[in-house]
Amino acid sequence: MSTGTEVIAYHWAFTLFIIIAFGLCVFMLAGGWLLGGRAKARHKDTPFESGIAPVGTTQLRLSAKFYLVAMFFVIFDVEALFLYAWSASVRESGWTGFAEAALFIVILLAGLVYLVRIGALDWAPARRRIPVTSPTEPTSAPTEKQ
Repeated sequence: MSTGTEVIAYHWAFTLFIIIAFGLCVFMLAGGWLLGGRAKARHKDTPFESGIAPVGTTQLRLSAKFYLVAMFFVIFDVEALFLYAWSASVRESGWTGFAEAALFIVILLAGLVYLVRIGALDWAPARRRIPVTSPTEPTSAPTEKQ
């Protein structure tokens, strides 16, 4: 028996799985093409969302802060997944694992404090920001002219 035949005979279940998976993909693509509608109409290719006709264009200019906040969310979300995995094995990792997780959280908090301090999470433009004052601080009263 050749080595190629031996490998196939040894891994017949995996080979069968791959063949069935590719066959299923081809079947679904061909079925969609054969059974799909081919009608042409005036409003056939227009977007339709929840019964509301689209207004305007899809070429919107968004601030880079939207993407920045999205990246921050993904980063902190993935780090939360790391902490979830750690919590599943907290008994096996012991105090060493606890110290490592605490260091990880401290690094995360340092990054978050840095982002807040540089203003990466401020949404309002600088000209619209209102300084926050404490209610106990005296406000500057107009000076009297002599």
